[in-house]
Amino acid sequence: MTLTQITHNDLDGYGASTVAAAFAEVTRVVHVGRYADVGPVVGEELKRLGRAGGRETLLMTDIGLEEPAVAFIKRFAAMNRRRDEGLRHRLIVLDHHASSVDQMRAQGLEPKEDPDRPGLLRFDLDDPDVLVLIDGDRCATRMTYEHNALFATREPGAEEAGALAALVEAVDALDLWKKERPTFAGGVALDELFWDNVASLVPPGHPWHDPFVSDLLRTAAGWLGEGASPAEVERRGVGARAAIVDRLMRDEPDDDPSLTTRMRIARALARSDVLFQRLSDGTLLSFGLDPGTFQRVSDLIMQGGRARRVVNVQRTGSLSFRSNDETALDGARKFRGGGHRDAAGGRLPDGSVFSLADAVAQVEPVLNPPQADRSDSPFAALKGWKG
Repeated sequence: MTLTQITHNDLDGYGASTVAAAFAEVTRVVHVGRYADVGPVVGEELKRLGRAGGRETLLMTDIGLEEPAVAFIKRFAAMNRRRDEGLRHRLIVLDHHASSVDQMRAQGLEPKEDPDRPGLLRFDLDDPDVLVLIDGDRCATRMTYEHNALFATREPGAEEAGALAALVEAVDALDLWKKERPTFAGGVALDELFWDNVASLVPPGHPWHDPFVSDLLRTAAGWLGEGASPAEVERRGVGARAAIVDRLMRDEPDDDPSLTTRMRIARALARSDVLFQRLSDGTLLSFGLDPGTFQRVSDLIMQGGRARRVVNVQRTGSLSFRSNDETALDGARKFRGGGHRDAAGGRLPDGSVFSLADAVAQVEPVLNPPQADRSDSPFAALKGWKG
């Protein structure tokens, strides 16, 4: 069965996706960074699932259930009831935010305490395929680990299981801010390693992204499980990152191990078909790339002749244009921006973006406005008249 996971973009969210991937084949992971993006993201997911011909599972982890998320859960249950019984989807929500309980109650959903797990609350939506669990005493990574039977199709090996157990302990201590636990310092070390690498090398959306981050977290957690200090994790982290990149780049034809890790990865990213979408004028558009990564990747794209202009759109609505034909500034000017002829920037009219598709939808009509339909002009009938 197809399994999609929507999760937060912090250490706990990635810890939950790392755990899920150890127990099942996760088809797609969507990381949500802002509460403002939750509504649009789950809205698109509901549309997709409504059109899906087969039965799928949606796993939501560490997504604070604000009003749009709760409304989505109710709409999901309603949509599911309209589907044939054998085609009904599964929704598993694992959350630990106290505010989520308040939001569920505000929309008429009362919790039931689990008799076997103090602090664990279950919400009934009159659909056995919809399960909402909220546990304020456990982080999302631990909840995904402890409730893996809800979605698991395999068991991790002994070495991986040990690393996962150490990962759960470290993330749980950090995310719940349990400074008194011996594992808290290790959680801080993982958090620092995570933020240093999550966006600066393999960007979200690329097929290597989640495997890269999860491999790094599992490796570092394994060291903690063996008794390594936070300082050791920090020192060994750079080597672990390089080793992971070595594996990823093994079959890349133009890899040069003498380059820096980011420079090596940039060569693979520049060929990616999933990170960029071509606009009608030939401009390649990317979404949410780290500025340093975008600088290197855009240069390689233009150097290789794939495009003459590239634009990167950030979640906040800022745009960065690069070109090799002095058109970057022309593009930026259409978005109230400025800069140099081949390096310029601007801002989207609507102010924010939540996905690559959303970025394309907002940039295309401004950068390449459709030609005005002049068929109703009083002079249209004179076209071709020679007198």
